[in-house]
Amino acid sequence: MIYGIGCDLCSTARMAKSLGGAHGPAFAARVFGPSEREALGLAGGIPDLKAAGTGLAGPFAICEIEAVRLESGAPEYRFSGGSARWMAAHGLRASLSLSHDGGMALAFCILETET
Repeated sequence: MIYGIGCDLCSTARMAKSLGGAHGPAFAARVFGPSEREALGLAGGIPDLKAAGTGLAGPFAICEIEAVRLESGAPEYRFSGGSARWMAAHGLRASLSLSHDGGMALAFCILETET
């Protein structure tokens, strides 16, 4: 059964500006998990909290949800810390789809109950 659906659209130029500014390292550490920062070549991949219904003020940090690639190249979420506990407590699994074109990037998430 579907628990929630979330979709985020972001301008890649806007993200590059945020990462390149004076607060770029702090922004990257707040938004991206370690694997995402490594994949992006940042010192120091955007999760979707709309599907969880918690927003950015939720019970876990946004960097605890990482978008990683499987060996097949398919995107998948990796949850850690509070996000992993929240997913387990709610008995949820997540599906992720990523796309980009024309300077825009899209993340689409579906949360489903395991039963």
